[in-house]
Amino acid sequence: MAKTRYDLHEILVNILGSRNVYYQPPESVKMSYPAIVYSLSEIRNTFANDSVYNQKHAYEITVVDKNPDSEIVKRVSEMPQCRFSRHYKSENLNHYTFTLYY
Repeated sequence: MAKTRYDLHEILVNILGSRNVYYQPPESVKMSYPAIVYSLSEIRNTFANDSVYNQKHAYEITVVDKNPDSEIVKRVSEMPQCRFSRHYKSENLNHYTFTLYY
């Protein structure tokens, strides 16, 4: 069975322990923290016989938390095919960005 973005969404909800998981939220959405924000960043195709044999979607996942030692960061970083990209602080919130192939 193919993995879908909705499957990933539920995995992230379980990691966070709340429904504060947002897929490409518009600026008008009022987020609650801690939160996970994610969006599609790449589609990687594998070709065979001149057609797409397999696809992997890459998602940019950002954990947003007031706590600089957030356990959520550890849980996300332990996901298969997940790579830490960077950390930055904005509006007194810590942002941890990852790339996940799913």
